[in-house]
Amino acid sequence: MRKRYSLRFYLAGAVAARAGDEMSGPALMLAAFALTGSAIAASSLLAGITMSAAAGGPLLGALLDRTGRPGRLLAGALVLYAVGLGTVLGGLGRWPFAVTISIAVVTGLLGPALSGGWTAQLPRVVAGDHLPRANALDAMTFNIASLAGPALAGGAAEALGAPPAVVVSLVLIALALPAAWMLPARPGRARGVRATSLSGDLVAGVRVIAARPSLARATLTSAVSCIAQGMLTACVPLLGERVLGGAGRGALLLSCAALSALAANAVLARFPRSVAPDTIIWGSALVQAAALALAAWGQPAVLVVAVLIAGIGEGPRLAALFAVRHREAPDHLRGQIFTTGASLKITGFALGSAVAGPLATWSLPGTLALAASVAALAALVFFAVPPATTNSSEDSTVSA
Repeated sequence: MRKRYSLRFYLAGAVAARAGDEMSGPALMLAAFALTGSAIAASSLLAGITMSAAAGGPLLGALLDRTGRPGRLLAGALVLYAVGLGTVLGGLGRWPFAVTISIAVVTGLLGPALSGGWTAQLPRVVAGDHLPRANALDAMTFNIASLAGPALAGGAAEALGAPPAVVVSLVLIALALPAAWMLPARPGRARGVRATSLSGDLVAGVRVIAARPSLARATLTSAVSCIAQGMLTACVPLLGERVLGGAGRGALLLSCAALSALAANAVLARFPRSVAPDTIIWGSALVQAAALALAAWGQPAVLVVAVLIAGIGEGPRLAALFAVRHREAPDHLRGQIFTTGASLKITGFALGSAVAGPLATWSLPGTLALAASVAALAALVFFAVPPATTNSSEDSTVSA
């Protein structure tokens, strides 16, 4: 199966699934506003489908690690995610909003399938010397999705209406199903019946993250960096209104960040071993801190440059994070470690957005300065994790 499954097929499926996911959030929010007339309902729906990913990630990862054909389970998760989004759309304006948002929360549990759950399967597609370059290309699929998803949502909503825009996002997710279904199976030796319980696997995955300093550093630093990233995203509408002359122009800032992240990852894909991934992780946090401090200046040209710099740090950090996870994660816990990490990042982003929203209305430069401090803290967190002891790797493998 591995010989017939190409990296291009994997990347095509990842782009489709992740673009559909990035499109579904804005499209669903626009549909909720159009069908209910309530901005609060629209934002609450988006928050519900995002926040629940933190709970679903570890469990989904553990299930992926326990099956011999993780691609089949991943495809099933994509189907259920798409069905959940469609159900939410069908219930808007027809069912009590409490019912609709409850369905959104349940649907959000499957969100990590489109991020960490997919990336965890990459070593079965490519291996050895080809994995670093594949990591960078995989990270680029996130950049492409974050660039194309919101643009597709806005364009489809303008041309077809907000509810059909959600349907377009479901079609994109459906296009990824063949690539997910056909992912290579787990090697024969790893397919046997697991001796541990599901709860035991969940505990083992957390132990591995905590016991391996490189993995703990990468996980914590990326999660704290996502808090700062969420704070910047929450400031985007006000930055557009007060600095660029229109709230709608703020969305262009996110596109600028996605473009520079994509370009940075393209360079990294050509020179995958130029910088150690651990160095990229803490270095990118400092780049992010500098960019956020620059954004607080409040000048249009400076703001655009700041956002471009932020993207240059964000893109390689994602590729480096994947590289550390692939290097440190035991194969039988790889899916759980990837989805747990994705859940923590999603939670950090949501927390940053929630905190920055009210603060930005009070002081926009102060909020950006606070976000810069959080990004600098992320770099400090990397060095705060104590180094490995002599037998830490061996002990963590045994405990897993």
